[in-house]
Amino acid sequence: MTSPFKTIGLIGKPNHDGAAMTLHRLYTFLQALGFEVLVEERVGQQIDYIDNNCLRGLVELGEQADLAIVVGGDGNMLGAARVLSRFDVAVIGVNRGNLGFLTDLNPDGFEASLEQVLRGEYIEESRFLLEVEVYRHAELKSANAAVNEAVLHADKVAHMIEFEAFIDDDFVFSQRSDGLIVCTPTGSTAYSLSGGGPILTPELNAMAMVPMFPHTLSSRPLVVDADKSIRLKLSLENSASLQVSCDSHVVLALLPGDEVVVRKADRKLRLIHPKSYSYYNVLRQKLNWGSRLF
Repeated sequence: MTSPFKTIGLIGKPNHDGAAMTLHRLYTFLQALGFEVLVEERVGQQIDYIDNNCLRGLVELGEQADLAIVVGGDGNMLGAARVLSRFDVAVIGVNRGNLGFLTDLNPDGFEASLEQVLRGEYIEESRFLLEVEVYRHAELKSANAAVNEAVLHADKVAHMIEFEAFIDDDFVFSQRSDGLIVCTPTGSTAYSLSGGGPILTPELNAMAMVPMFPHTLSSRPLVVDADKSIRLKLSLENSASLQVSCDSHVVLALLPGDEVVVRKADRKLRLIHPKSYSYYNVLRQKLNWGSRLF
């Protein structure tokens, strides 16, 4: 088979029987087609008949693979994407989770669609990430990346916090609320959506700012140009322990008076889909929108 890919990396969900079974099928399928196959070591060690010489750490896999196949749910895809976005590696997902907005391939019959992708018949998207930085007394204290969203919140449930929001250097609003979600178009169908945020189609160069239970009736989600920088200045009056979460995976600790800066990261995720992929079809299926009337 003539393919734009030579080395394929497999990433999965550790301690998940369904994911392990799918990964083993992928491994034997891809080897039979003549590809060099690498397997993320955390999950590869749990699967029989996989050569230990194929095992790699996630960073090493990103450096060596042309294509990465992630088996699991959107959470697995997010965790892998934050690392793989550092490298020029294409990423596709096999859905072993619940919703699966980012994982296209059906685990029960992925072979035909995947073979088309391997022949170079696919749709490619470039999804930007967020860079999240925490400053204390104008000094950078911590930073991380997010594919979906950065969430400012207290570590206690239903605890109101105070902060000011700026876009670039323009003051936008002050707020007392449970926190604020800043999401990418990719993340607009995740936590932001459950908080009443707008759906941003993937090609938009935009971020959404979604208040979490604000103490005012006039607060509304705000869509911002992604080339702008969002700065959140925490009030010194905040008494609770505060944090900012990146994709609900990475937590950066905050103190009263800290500043959180969220901007578009330089790196992007190369996400690929089968030729049959339609973003709006995914929305209809996952959100149970109505079918055509005529």
